[in-house]
Amino acid sequence: MQQRTYTMRDFYFWKITISLALASFFVFASMYAVQPLLPVFVDAFGVSVSTSSLSISLTIIGLIVGLIVLGFFSDRNGRTIFIKFSLLGSVIPFLLIPLTDSFMIILALRLLQGFALAGLPAASLAYLNEEVEKRSVGVATALYISSNALGGMMGRVLTGFITDHYSWETAFYFLASVGLVILVAVFTMLPKSQNFESSNQSFSRDIEAFLFHLKNPALLLVFGLGVVLQFSFTGIWTYLPFHLQADPFSLSLEAVSNMFFAYGLGVVGSPLAGWLAGRLGLRQVRMAGIVTLSIGLFLTLAQSVVIIIIGLCVACLGFFTAHSLTAASVSEQATHHKGSASSLYLVAYYIGVSLGSSALAPVWSQTGWSGLVLLTGVLPVAYLVFVTAMQARAKKVARK
Repeated sequence: MQQRTYTMRDFYFWKITISLALASFFVFASMYAVQPLLPVFVDAFGVSVSTSSLSISLTIIGLIVGLIVLGFFSDRNGRTIFIKFSLLGSVIPFLLIPLTDSFMIILALRLLQGFALAGLPAASLAYLNEEVEKRSVGVATALYISSNALGGMMGRVLTGFITDHYSWETAFYFLASVGLVILVAVFTMLPKSQNFESSNQSFSRDIEAFLFHLKNPALLLVFGLGVVLQFSFTGIWTYLPFHLQADPFSLSLEAVSNMFFAYGLGVVGSPLAGWLAGRLGLRQVRMAGIVTLSIGLFLTLAQSVVIIIIGLCVACLGFFTAHSLTAASVSEQATHHKGSASSLYLVAYYIGVSLGSSALAPVWSQTGWSGLVLLTGVLPVAYLVFVTAMQARAKKVARK
């Protein structure tokens, strides 16, 4: 028999919300913590820029695999066990990585860490929707998603600051310490599932649901936009430390890491985008977000650090606006299996992260910052033109 769900007036609502916000903060801090450290890895281990960037992209590949595998098991074995597994699996690599002098072992540990990280996104939103009353779940979800952005931002800032003043090993041990505190808090506070119902579907049925969406041209365009947006956005941030630590800027790692505070606009951009979309229309606001992203990226071509910072802030506002509305449009386009459609968008989104981390290394090596910005700045607008043309063509065919 199903138990009653929690509302904002319930103490357990806040235990759930705070637990998932803390878990989200640490998981996303762990995911992106190495981004400002890529030049450090190049110097410390004597690896190439493209090899250094694998410390991000392999983590994301592990995450993508984990989203599919752990999502399947979460539907059958419960939610809280995977949320706790995600935290534990995030902490352990930070304790082991500083003990090795092999970058290949570091990459292997980051791949495994990525798989473990997937436990949280694979189970958390389903857990919220099962345990929290419908009118209150929006508040809990908003706090969870805001913690994603906050964790990603602070993970980058803190590792850069600590590495600049001490060492990258110290930064990892610090992250492990924070993770252990959060792990204890979540193990203590997170309530057991009351309303979880195990799925009896076979794995092949889940795969059928995924394949169903891959036959929908409208959804494919949305998934493609998710890849393109994250490809361009991640690409800029991945190679920014190399650009700003070189001449003529010669900024310290701490100064470069502070640039990631621009991510704070993501906390503002997502709810603002939702509010504007309700008044002006989703497509119009999303188009504005894409154009704003490209304008911000092109501003980073300036030789002034101040203008570069402004450009990064504009790019963050545009990206989070476009991304949040693209994610929202998935449910509109999907007629069946909306959950698997959202999961596929998440997979597409993280494919963009992985490609933006490593696939752009040859562009950076051959053309430098100007070539990188030209590609990442033009691509979102070019894809927007392509999508608009395809949609117009589909409408024309439908009229016939």
